[in-house]
Amino acid sequence: MAESQETLLQQIKEQGDIVRKLKAAKESGDKQKKAEKCIYNLEEIDKHLSQFSYLSGYTPTQLDLEILNKLGQDINIQKYKYMKRWFYHMRSFNESEISLFPVSCSPNAFNNLQIGNDKSYDEQIQVEVSKLLALKAQLGTEDASSQKFVLKTPKGTRDYNPQQMTIRNNVLQKIITVFKKHGAESIDTPVFELKEVLTGKYGEDSKLIYDLKDQGGEILALRYDLTVPLARYLAMSKINTLKRYHIAKVYRRDNPAMTRGRYREFYQCDFDIAGQYDLMVPDVECLKVVTEILDALDIGKYVLKVNHRRLLDGMFEACGVPVDKFRSTCSTVDKLDKSPWEEVRTEMINEKGITPDAADRIGEYVRLNGGAELAEKLLKDEKLSKSKAAVEGLEGIKLLLKYSELMGINDKISFDLSLARGLDYYTGVIYEAVLIQPIKVGNEELAVGSIAGGGRYDNLVGMFDSKNKQVPCVGVSIGVERIFSILEAKLASGDINVRTNDVQVYVASAQKNFLEERMKICAELWNAGIKTEQSYKKNPKMLNQLQHCEENGIPLAVVLGESELKRGVVKIRNITSREEQEVQRNDLVQELKQRIDALNVKEINGSV
Repeated sequence: MAESQETLLQQIKEQGDIVRKLKAAKESGDKQKKAEKCIYNLEEIDKHLSQFSYLSGYTPTQLDLEILNKLGQDINIQKYKYMKRWFYHMRSFNESEISLFPVSCSPNAFNNLQIGNDKSYDEQIQVEVSKLLALKAQLGTEDASSQKFVLKTPKGTRDYNPQQMTIRNNVLQKIITVFKKHGAESIDTPVFELKEVLTGKYGEDSKLIYDLKDQGGEILALRYDLTVPLARYLAMSKINTLKRYHIAKVYRRDNPAMTRGRYREFYQCDFDIAGQYDLMVPDVECLKVVTEILDALDIGKYVLKVNHRRLLDGMFEACGVPVDKFRSTCSTVDKLDKSPWEEVRTEMINEKGITPDAADRIGEYVRLNGGAELAEKLLKDEKLSKSKAAVEGLEGIKLLLKYSELMGINDKISFDLSLARGLDYYTGVIYEAVLIQPIKVGNEELAVGSIAGGGRYDNLVGMFDSKNKQVPCVGVSIGVERIFSILEAKLASGDINVRTNDVQVYVASAQKNFLEERMKICAELWNAGIKTEQSYKKNPKMLNQLQHCEENGIPLAVVLGESELKRGVVKIRNITSREEQEVQRNDLVQELKQRIDALNVKEINGSV
């Protein structure tokens, strides 16, 4: 059994190599490379060679020599009886004899044994994949029970227990409340898109896009964010105005840092305003949305950094950076929140080709931050004032800061020239919310950094429109995964508690044979909209029932007893205070609703 399985595994490996080479040849699109990497069906070659006897005058040709050289040492010929014989026969010729080999010679039929001569690559791949699947199916039937594997989630992903999901749902509910307060509508888009929709939109981060296997003619990739799918949706649906929010999972082939809330599969939480509006009016509302959300979540002090892409372009121009290096330089500046200036400067010079003088001039600007007074100062800067782009960006920042003051959020905003945001599609104002102090979790302090970011992207929708019709957009993405990580760490340290269910009333019985009566009362309470639970045992112990209430934070219990029911009453027990009171059976629903309304909110929902 072990020997046959080993043989089967070897066959699977060889067949897999054929499939991989075919796919690589198809993808390269280079005919010369395809010609150089001919793939042969070894079983058919072996079968072909079985028909020839060297005693009857088999004559090799130049094609034999070509195939011999291409096969080289990469294959195991020991399992192919006739190919092995042919292999050693070919090796027996010296150079002078080889020079006499004819170009072609009948009945040599190797021309028909190349995979790829008569069929399209798609057909070939389909045939070879079918063979591979058939071999794998054989492996599964040989001894499925003996296969061992480690139970784990894929790298960069995780499961969420009820407590963690309760935290998430509470956070998302608060965020959605703010979105709806500002008039946003919800949409959804596919979790995967045509790859061509996603490529070329994320700058250097495009390498993090998850490609999907060709499933029948469409080259697909998992969505990298929610912004590009929104632009595709607007262009495809011919929508000119929309205020939308979208909460969904996105995927990035990044190096995960699970403790810091960086995953390969994670939630994004976006708010965007699309349409042609007056300068900075929708932009400042996005900033207001961010402040309302972070204030509602109350996770720590923060600052909302703002900058302008046009100002960055003008700054690079004034510092002597070539136009074709603006975007790559911007991606490098974007690393200043994680790396010191010296490292960023070195990358600019060594990897991006920026001159040391230009890098030093950039360094003078990106160290600056402040408010409206800084914008005024920079408008008088000798170099920046000569750049149309820089002046346009600075005037935009001044107006944004003016509107921020009207919104009452000016004290939370900082004009920061180090803010770059590396995504290629930004065209105007950009912003990022950063926690300015480490979060205290138990006895430790947790550094978090950025928890929201966004900006204006006026040209993205036009990329997908056949007539290049532009729909200006501005939006923000809340970094919910980092927020979740903070709250989960606080939960683990005991700083916060959560209830994982919303049950308000537990129907209990103090004696045996009350299952049917409990079921009647549960149905009555459910019909009245009261969140209710009972034991699934016919005769549960009273102590176990009350303990279940305490462990799960259920505030009230309806206790049934034989003598009480005969008198037409039931007991309502407050689990926390352990006080009990008899009420008329017919008034039970009304009494419970009054008590639920009077309870402290934390007794119902727990605390986060």
